[in-house]
Amino acid sequence: MTTATRDLAGLKARLAEFAPGLRVETGVGATGPYAYDASNYRVPPRAVAFPRTADDVVAVLRACREAGVPVTARGGGTSMAGNAVGPGVVLDFSRYMNRILDIDVEARTARVEAGVVLDALRSATALHGLDFGPDPSSHSRCTLGGMIGNDACGNRSVRDGRTSGHVVSLEIVTADGVRAVADHAGLHPVDPGDAGPVARLEADLKRLVGENLALLRTELGRIPRQVSGYQLHHLLPENGFDLARALVGTEGTCAVVTAATVRLVATAQASTLLTLGYEDVVQAAEDVPEILRFSPSAVEGMDEAIVATMRARRGADSVTGLPEGRAWLYVELEGDDQAEVNARAAELLGVLKDLGRLTGGRVVQSPAERRSLWRVREDGAGLAARLVDGGESWPGWEDAAVAPENLSAYLRGFRKLLASHQLTGVLYGHFGAGCVHVRIDFDLASETGREVMRRFLTEAAALVVEHGGTLSGEHGDGRARSELLKVMYSHRMIAAFAAFKQVFDPHGLLNPGVIVDPAPLDADLALRELPLVEAKFTFPHDEDGFAGAVRRCVGVGRCRSDAGGVMCPSYRATGEENDSTRGRARMLQEMVRGETVTEGWRSTEVRDALDLCLSCKACSSDCPVGVDMATYKAEFLHQHYKGRLRPRSHYSLGWLPKTSALAGYAARPLNLLLRGPLGKLLARLGGVTTQRRIPAFASRRTLRKTLQAAKPSEPAKAILFVDSFTRAFRPQVAGAASRVLADAGIPCTPQDGLCCGLTWVSTGQLATARKIMDRTVTALDDGDDRPIIVAEPSCAAALKRDVPELLGTEAARRVADRVQTFTGALTDLADDGWTPPPLPQNVVLQTHCHEYATFKGRRPADLLRRLGVGSVDEAEGCCGLAGNFGFEAQHYDTSIAVADLALTPRLDALDGRSVVADGFSCAAQIDHLAGDQGIRALHLAELLDPAADQPGETT
Repeated sequence: MTTATRDLAGLKARLAEFAPGLRVETGVGATGPYAYDASNYRVPPRAVAFPRTADDVVAVLRACREAGVPVTARGGGTSMAGNAVGPGVVLDFSRYMNRILDIDVEARTARVEAGVVLDALRSATALHGLDFGPDPSSHSRCTLGGMIGNDACGNRSVRDGRTSGHVVSLEIVTADGVRAVADHAGLHPVDPGDAGPVARLEADLKRLVGENLALLRTELGRIPRQVSGYQLHHLLPENGFDLARALVGTEGTCAVVTAATVRLVATAQASTLLTLGYEDVVQAAEDVPEILRFSPSAVEGMDEAIVATMRARRGADSVTGLPEGRAWLYVELEGDDQAEVNARAAELLGVLKDLGRLTGGRVVQSPAERRSLWRVREDGAGLAARLVDGGESWPGWEDAAVAPENLSAYLRGFRKLLASHQLTGVLYGHFGAGCVHVRIDFDLASETGREVMRRFLTEAAALVVEHGGTLSGEHGDGRARSELLKVMYSHRMIAAFAAFKQVFDPHGLLNPGVIVDPAPLDADLALRELPLVEAKFTFPHDEDGFAGAVRRCVGVGRCRSDAGGVMCPSYRATGEENDSTRGRARMLQEMVRGETVTEGWRSTEVRDALDLCLSCKACSSDCPVGVDMATYKAEFLHQHYKGRLRPRSHYSLGWLPKTSALAGYAARPLNLLLRGPLGKLLARLGGVTTQRRIPAFASRRTLRKTLQAAKPSEPAKAILFVDSFTRAFRPQVAGAASRVLADAGIPCTPQDGLCCGLTWVSTGQLATARKIMDRTVTALDDGDDRPIIVAEPSCAAALKRDVPELLGTEAARRVADRVQTFTGALTDLADDGWTPPPLPQNVVLQTHCHEYATFKGRRPADLLRRLGVGSVDEAEGCCGLAGNFGFEAQHYDTSIAVADLALTPRLDALDGRSVVADGFSCAAQIDHLAGDQGIRALHLAELLDPAADQPGETT
């Protein structure tokens, strides 16, 4: 046993002694993802602890003090400055300490634990017409503890300022394990027995302030966004010795916050949004002082690169409502009366037009359009990280701020500085507060590139100070900027910061390397030169192949959101970081590095991290940087099991297109057999859960009759690709699809006997998948350029994306370009005058994840509404079955837990409405959950079938 192993075992034993029952993880499979946050840095921890109570935190701090082990507090892990990584024990508050303890409506306050996600608090307070003011773009996953650590602001900081302005009191644990409450009047012990240590600490702080009165009054609090360093001016006598506000923004270096009481604000009764276009961001910044005269709640800016990337990743209609321009401002106005707000917006627009810098401007009336526009801005950090041209950019100087009136001058100088270093920056941020976010194309993998970054950051620090600004205006100093504080502050101020930390943390164990005694800004960088990794997939959008693909994850953590979009269903079901898209990507990055994960493709830790990935592909669309974990998992499984026996389900489910084709010749007796005891035995032998009914196979005779009837009586305009699932289990869908398409003016020739290879891809049998795909491409790429319409969304997605990315041939790309889903065909190709049969007014819809991710802008919900369905209640999220995943015995519970997030509640409240689900997996899951109640999901083709009985409200 090595010394490090013995020390780790000793630490874990000490933690178990101090806090029995405390969950502590030390294996690389659990700690690997915590080596990263959303910054450029990688610091592997020795352990990760998941406290449930403040007493657990006390125990950890006392044990770590005895062992001399550092402690880093962590919320959502969305820090862009390296504030949430550390070499000792990481405390993850988001997992269990995430309760809202009290909401006092009359006092307009809330008491919350440190791990509460901001959106959870906002949802709870919204019921009372209240809100928490600061709203960072990461609001769907950042925690209150993290916001307190960084003194976060947000899009509406023009109105609401920083988190420190909304904190009433903080419940903290000191480095010595003492619980106390910090408020506007000082520090108070929780346990009367700790009165002595708390009084001494408070006395030391007052002595420090008394010795530095002039210094604190002249160097701190100069502009609204001065977040860098410690906010010691709140301790001045004229500020009432407000220790709560002074501790906000200390980034976990002085005490660990376990809970907080925060002020709430009233929700605005009326609002409107203006979108303003400019030639560039400097022109936009010139107008900010005039805009501020109209008391906006938000003034946000961004440049054209972010918009172009959003449109490329999520479809042209993902960004609408922007006027002509190459840079834009969002200006939100709020008030108590909508008419007054509208009048103010019109007046502001007129004033700005007269100033002459606008290229265009408009008031956005549609709430849906406003939500869409805000999503572009909120995803800015991720969208800027991997742009449409494939370029990568990084944080490090993403957070500087100046007074708004100095913003345009600062931006001019900043762009000159970028050019002098031959760097490019993607600009966006809180222009109304003078805070500019920028991601820069640093070459962090080479020594030369890191030297350029160091020189640039040093000069950038001098530039922002020259303009009266601050290194950090929101994200904190962290590992990225703490070394540069000496450029912004005097030696005496730096010494005062060190003395402040010394009072709280005499042994320097709390988040070391940040603010005081900083680590070099170029130490512990995650990116480095790595060897190319041989892979089966071509990864055409990533210059370094598989290694470049997994590097897409930069840690912004959108996959940890509990609502909105589809990603990431397994994280939403388990709440574990390791089950998030980010956690899996970080483990793959560790595998490629080869330091902590040393077994490469054979790693069991990586295999386990990928195990609960449903391969839903939602991340390829919802993740701002386009992480495609389904593809990474398929590649890993292929390499991991190469030359070895696989899990039984890889054979029983992976080869389903072949076995189901044979089953069709004896469907009736085989279905009877599978319904009995022998069926359960066969399921167990095949690694398939016995808690589901095996879907009934269709006979070949039925299929032949269906396809014969589906042949068009007029020249075909398209090919109807009869996929393996439709062929084996529901040939009636092929018949219905053929009739609907013909009725819509798109007669089709049915194409049977081919396969997209999806089941082999999802089980990582890529060599076989390539053979299947090659045969299919050869058959389809015969000079015919007609659209290929696929009724099964997962097979359509495989033909559209997996086939060209695995084969990498021009023929595969030609075939992929022709592929349409059934929804897409009706959207794009139907006759203008086509009218479907009468439709139900209310429909519950389960959109297939692969269709959602791959066929942007062609969603069944939009088509149904356009065809006259009045209400479409879409179960936004994965159904949980996800192909082979939900049929595998070890995944059944997770499959049901995922269904419970969105699908099951809608089925429980069905109330006679029709259910539509184009995916075979989705329909099978619905049958499993509600089939006993007589509920069956219809394919959209069945709903629209002109030969079917007029659909009623019950299916």
